[in-house]
Amino acid sequence: MDDQNKNLLLATALSFAVILVWFLLFPPPDAPLEDPNAPAVVETVDGATGEAIAAGPRAAPDAAQTAAGTTDAADSAVNAPRLPIDTARIEGSISLIGGRIDDLRLKDYRVTIEPDAPIVQMLDPVNSTTPYYALHGWAPGAGLTIEDVPGANTAWTVESGDTLSSDNSVTLVWDSPAGLRFRRSISVDEDYLFTITQSVENTNAGTVSLAPYGIVARHGVPEDLKNFFILHEGVIGMADGTLAEIDYDEMVDYDFNAAEGARAEVTQVTENGWIGFTDHYWMTTLIPEPGSAFKQVAKYDERRDIYQTEAVMPTIQLAEGQSETVTTQLFAGAKEWETIRGYQNDGVEGFLDSIDWGWFFFLTKPIFAVLHYLNIWIGNMGWAIIGLTLLIKAILLPLAYKSYVSMAKMKELQPEMEKIKERAGDDRQKLQQEMMALYKKEKVNPASGCLPILLQIPIFFSLYKVIFVTLELRHAPFFGPFQDLSAPDPTSIWNLFGAFPWAAPDPNSIMALIFIGILPLLLGISMWLQQKLNPAPTDPTQQMIFAWMPWVFMFMLGGFASGLVVYWIANNTITFAQQYAIMRSQGFKPDILGNIVGKNKPEKPKTANADGKPSGKGKSKK
Repeated sequence: MDDQNKNLLLATALSFAVILVWFLLFPPPDAPLEDPNAPAVVETVDGATGEAIAAGPRAAPDAAQTAAGTTDAADSAVNAPRLPIDTARIEGSISLIGGRIDDLRLKDYRVTIEPDAPIVQMLDPVNSTTPYYALHGWAPGAGLTIEDVPGANTAWTVESGDTLSSDNSVTLVWDSPAGLRFRRSISVDEDYLFTITQSVENTNAGTVSLAPYGIVARHGVPEDLKNFFILHEGVIGMADGTLAEIDYDEMVDYDFNAAEGARAEVTQVTENGWIGFTDHYWMTTLIPEPGSAFKQVAKYDERRDIYQTEAVMPTIQLAEGQSETVTTQLFAGAKEWETIRGYQNDGVEGFLDSIDWGWFFFLTKPIFAVLHYLNIWIGNMGWAIIGLTLLIKAILLPLAYKSYVSMAKMKELQPEMEKIKERAGDDRQKLQQEMMALYKKEKVNPASGCLPILLQIPIFFSLYKVIFVTLELRHAPFFGPFQDLSAPDPTSIWNLFGAFPWAAPDPNSIMALIFIGILPLLLGISMWLQQKLNPAPTDPTQQMIFAWMPWVFMFMLGGFASGLVVYWIANNTITFAQQYAIMRSQGFKPDILGNIVGKNKPEKPKTANADGKPSGKGKSKK
């Protein structure tokens, strides 16, 4: 095995070691713990029995309760009157039973790349197959019962506004039988941020206590759950600078929390926080006012299979004749980098962390920022990825230069190294000593080729993460058949890349892994040509491994996102050009054609006798 191959194997081993040490030193953060000394926010009352309980608010309608004379609350929710939502980017409606924001669609995004595909459904009402909605209300405290405050079954009346838009807000009103008047004013900006202002006026109820809350509830696990290790889907929350990411199966495994009446985890937030659910590209999040304390809850109700997040504000005391107003916000929409960044700049602390940047956030964040601005400047995400590759290679050029210069010098030293091997024979210690002396004399570092390879591994993984998780890559076109860089190559050898009239294999089938497309083929060819800058290794096993490596990678990466394969092809092409130019500048002319046809295969090293002298094998006749 020559030193170049040793370096490659050493780099691979070191890469795994670096990743392992990273995981050990920087494990994923634990979920924030509840402060055991924090005061309870509110105590609620069971409306059916009148007994005091500490259970938190409920999101779904309960048929055992009544709402303004309605005997079947569940049916009321299904047949509820609605108030339309219509802005430049979203459409939907608000249910007047509960005042839920439970019907929301994103006008800018379609389910598939087909022009006639339906737009993305963000939120769904209670009577749908996958209910997912936001609900606001008040939890009763001293002097009130559950019928005295608005909740999941409350029948609201429209006081003002007929359509919620970015220019027009709406106001709902409800008079409590206990003598309280509740108002809820809802507005929405030009993107995805709703502002909910809840007010209560005590007209004739004596002194009472109550607590405003917001809920995002999801019935069952999402049907399109990816359940992929590189992507978090489930509860996402920020509590005083600490990010929490909770999977759905973790919520099911919670211990029963008697205070919440379900399996739950509670966190007391002192200043800044938010909580909700995140999908691959979409998110629904409750955002209390910055600087305010609240109770943050992630809850699973196993009786009704409801996953629920809550933001419960502190209890307020309300004397007769007094009124109180509380404002919260609700984000419900696409996880667009610029949009979320704008909300963070406006005061929503750590909101950009709702995008799953992963453990290599120090790489994924700047990589995406550069990619985003390149896309804006160039106008094409595929060319932006190639431009990003050029920038990365330019940054790593000093290291690459040292590496390729060292490799060129190693090639020049090959004859001398073969002589040392012949002289040393089986004496490994002598071989190492003479090799080190030769490296020192010629000022060559045999390990200098490892560092660029080590740096490429986290960069490649970070780019893979960026392409997989960011919305901006979803349905991003390149050219021709490559209209979604977040999806695998749609072309296939099966139909000769569209020349034959039959369709390519289903992307999720084994056939798609075998009959790969154009981009994986170009990847394999670029890796193969890069190998041919150097003669084949002397060891037959090494020769076989290196000969198969480009084609193995070709099939391995065939099912990866097209954008990632475009990056790898560009990286291989630029690396080939850099290495060729640097080796030529050092006086070493790579014979690529000779390496391809095999005429530059290294001679088989001569065997040595026990005394270290060359054996008679291969000697010429006297």
